[in-house]
Amino acid sequence: MKYNKFTPEEEKGNTDTVYFAGGCFWGTEYHFRKVAGVISTSVGFTGGYKNDPTYHDVCTGTTGHAEVVQVIYDPSKVSFEKLAKLFFEIHDFTQTDGQGPDIGEQYRSEIFYTKTEQKLISRQLMDILINKGYMVVTKLKPAGKYWIAENYHQDYYEKKGSKPYCHVYRKIF
Repeated sequence: MKYNKFTPEEEKGNTDTVYFAGGCFWGTEYHFRKVAGVISTSVGFTGGYKNDPTYHDVCTGTTGHAEVVQVIYDPSKVSFEKLAKLFFEIHDFTQTDGQGPDIGEQYRSEIFYTKTEQKLISRQLMDILINKGYMVVTKLKPAGKYWIAENYHQDYYEKKGSKPYCHVYRKIF
Protein backbone atom coordinates (compact mmCIF):
# COMPACT_ATOMS: atom_id res chain seq x y z
CA MET A 1 0.00 0.00 0.00
CA LYS A 2 1.31 3.45 -0.85
CA TYR A 3 0.94 6.37 1.51
CA ASN A 4 0.17 10.02 0.82
CA LYS A 5 -1.25 9.05 -2.57
CA PHE A 6 -4.89 9.31 -3.55
CA THR A 7 -6.78 6.27 -4.74
CA PRO A 8 -9.39 6.69 -7.51
CA GLU A 9 -12.13 6.57 -4.83
CA GLU A 10 -10.49 9.39 -2.88
CA GLU A 11 -10.10 11.52 -5.99
CA LYS A 12 -13.84 11.16 -6.67
CA GLY A 13 -14.61 12.28 -3.13
CA ASN A 14 -16.43 9.07 -2.18
CA THR A 15 -14.57 8.77 1.10
CA ASP A 16 -14.58 9.88 4.69
CA THR A 17 -11.63 10.03 7.05
CA VAL A 18 -11.34 9.51 10.80
CA TYR A 19 -8.41 9.18 13.19
CA PHE A 20 -8.52 6.59 15.98
CA ALA A 21 -6.14 6.71 18.95
CA GLY A 22 -6.31 3.46 20.90
CA GLY A 23 -2.85 2.83 22.26
CA CYS A 24 -0.05 1.55 20.10
CA PHE A 25 -0.96 2.35 16.51
CA TRP A 26 0.40 -0.93 15.15
CA GLY A 27 -2.34 -3.08 16.67
CA THR A 28 -5.09 -0.58 15.94
CA GLU A 29 -4.10 -0.43 12.28
CA TYR A 30 -3.97 -4.23 12.08
CA HIS A 31 -7.70 -4.51 12.78
CA PHE A 32 -8.88 -1.61 10.60
CA ARG A 33 -6.91 -2.85 7.56
CA LYS A 34 -9.13 -5.96 7.49
CA VAL A 35 -12.49 -4.15 7.26
CA ALA A 36 -14.31 -4.25 3.92
CA GLY A 37 -14.93 -0.69 2.81
CA VAL A 38 -11.73 0.66 4.36
CA ILE A 39 -9.76 2.07 1.45
CA SER A 40 -6.52 2.81 3.25
CA THR A 41 -4.90 3.12 6.63
CA SER A 42 -1.73 4.77 7.82
CA VAL A 43 -0.25 5.34 11.24
CA GLY A 44 0.92 8.66 12.56
CA PHE A 45 0.35 11.38 15.11
CA THR A 46 -2.20 14.10 15.84
CA GLY A 47 -3.57 16.14 18.71
CA GLY A 48 -0.32 17.78 19.76
CA TYR A 49 1.53 21.01 19.29
CA LYS A 50 4.92 20.01 17.80
CA ASN A 51 5.21 20.32 14.03
CA ASP A 52 6.42 17.28 12.10
CA PRO A 53 7.02 15.06 15.14
CA THR A 54 8.99 11.84 14.85
CA TYR A 55 8.11 8.61 16.61
CA HIS A 56 10.92 9.28 19.08
CA ASP A 57 9.56 12.79 19.77
CA VAL A 58 6.08 11.43 20.50
CA CYS A 59 7.47 8.63 22.71
CA THR A 60 8.89 11.25 25.08
CA GLY A 61 5.31 12.19 26.00
CA THR A 62 6.15 15.88 25.65
CA THR A 63 4.55 16.72 22.27
CA GLY A 64 0.88 16.32 23.19
CA HIS A 65 0.35 13.99 20.23
CA ALA A 66 -1.43 10.67 20.26
CA GLU A 67 -0.44 7.67 18.18
CA VAL A 68 -3.32 7.37 15.69
CA VAL A 69 -4.52 5.38 12.74
CA GLN A 70 -5.84 7.39 9.84
CA VAL A 71 -8.74 5.41 8.37
CA ILE A 72 -10.00 6.42 4.94
CA TYR A 73 -13.19 4.59 4.12
CA ASP A 74 -16.05 4.46 1.66
CA PRO A 75 -19.23 5.27 3.64
CA SER A 76 -21.35 3.51 1.01
CA LYS A 77 -19.54 0.25 1.88
CA VAL A 78 -18.90 0.56 5.62
CA SER A 79 -20.61 2.78 8.16
CA PHE A 80 -18.77 4.97 10.61
CA GLU A 81 -20.77 3.25 13.35
CA LYS A 82 -19.27 -0.12 12.40
CA LEU A 83 -15.76 1.37 12.48
CA ALA A 84 -16.34 3.07 15.82
CA LYS A 85 -17.74 -0.13 17.35
CA LEU A 86 -14.63 -1.97 16.21
CA PHE A 87 -12.48 0.75 17.76
CA PHE A 88 -14.12 0.22 21.15
CA GLU A 89 -13.90 -3.56 20.81
CA ILE A 90 -10.13 -3.70 20.14
CA HIS A 91 -8.76 -1.53 22.93
CA ASP A 92 -9.34 -0.72 26.60
CA PHE A 93 -11.41 2.47 26.50
CA THR A 94 -11.46 2.48 30.33
CA GLN A 95 -7.69 2.97 30.73
CA THR A 96 -6.50 6.56 31.00
CA ASP A 97 -3.31 7.47 29.12
CA GLY A 98 -2.24 4.00 28.19
CA GLN A 99 -3.04 0.59 26.82
CA GLY A 100 -1.73 -2.42 28.67
CA PRO A 101 2.02 -2.05 29.03
CA ASP A 102 2.14 1.14 26.92
CA ILE A 103 1.78 4.05 29.33
CA GLY A 104 1.69 7.76 28.50
CA GLU A 105 -0.68 10.30 26.98
CA GLN A 106 0.50 9.34 23.50
CA TYR A 107 -1.35 6.02 24.05
CA ARG A 108 -4.65 7.62 25.11
CA SER A 109 -8.10 6.63 23.86
CA GLU A 110 -9.44 9.33 21.55
CA ILE A 111 -11.41 9.77 18.36
CA PHE A 112 -10.43 12.67 16.13
CA TYR A 113 -13.50 13.19 13.96
CA THR A 114 -13.79 14.99 10.63
CA LYS A 115 -17.58 15.21 10.53
CA THR A 116 -20.18 16.13 13.13
CA GLU A 117 -21.97 12.84 12.38
CA GLN A 118 -18.86 10.93 13.53
CA LYS A 119 -18.86 12.85 16.79
CA LEU A 120 -22.57 12.19 17.40
CA ILE A 121 -22.32 8.47 16.64
CA SER A 122 -19.23 8.16 18.86
CA ARG A 123 -21.06 9.89 21.71
CA GLN A 124 -24.05 7.54 21.29
CA LEU A 125 -21.78 4.49 21.45
CA MET A 126 -20.02 5.86 24.51
CA ASP A 127 -23.41 6.38 26.18
CA ILE A 128 -24.31 2.74 25.42
CA LEU A 129 -21.05 1.62 27.03
CA ILE A 130 -21.66 3.79 30.09
CA ASN A 131 -25.16 2.33 30.41
CA LYS A 132 -23.57 -1.14 30.31
CA GLY A 133 -21.50 -0.15 33.37
CA TYR A 134 -18.19 0.79 31.72
CA MET A 135 -16.19 3.84 32.74
CA VAL A 136 -15.38 5.37 29.34
CA VAL A 137 -12.36 7.69 29.24
CA THR A 138 -12.27 8.07 25.45
CA LYS A 139 -12.08 11.71 24.34
CA LEU A 140 -13.67 13.21 21.23
CA LYS A 141 -11.96 16.06 19.38
CA PRO A 142 -12.12 17.53 15.91
CA ALA A 143 -9.29 16.29 13.72
CA GLY A 144 -6.34 18.60 13.30
CA LYS A 145 -3.05 18.27 11.47
CA TYR A 146 -2.03 14.66 10.88
CA TRP A 147 1.63 13.70 10.70
CA ILE A 148 2.37 10.35 9.08
CA ALA A 149 4.83 8.16 11.02
CA GLU A 150 8.04 6.82 9.59
CA ASN A 151 7.74 4.12 6.91
CA TYR A 152 8.87 1.26 9.15
CA HIS A 153 5.74 1.77 11.29
CA GLN A 154 3.31 1.36 8.37
CA ASP A 155 1.63 -2.07 8.07
CA TYR A 156 3.80 -3.23 10.95
CA TYR A 157 2.09 -6.53 11.74
CA GLU A 158 1.65 -7.42 8.09
CA LYS A 159 5.39 -6.97 7.55
CA LYS A 160 6.16 -8.88 10.75
CA GLY A 161 3.75 -11.70 9.92
CA SER A 162 2.22 -11.77 13.38
CA LYS A 163 -0.75 -10.49 15.37
CA PRO A 164 -0.97 -7.68 17.95
CA TYR A 165 -0.29 -8.52 21.57
CA CYS A 166 -2.38 -5.73 23.13
CA HIS A 167 -5.23 -5.25 20.64
CA VAL A 168 -7.39 -8.32 20.88
CA TYR A 169 -10.94 -8.17 19.57
CA ARG A 170 -13.69 -8.71 22.11
CA LYS A 171 -17.41 -8.43 21.29
CA ILE A 172 -19.09 -5.68 23.32
CA PHE A 173 -21.94 -4.36 21.15
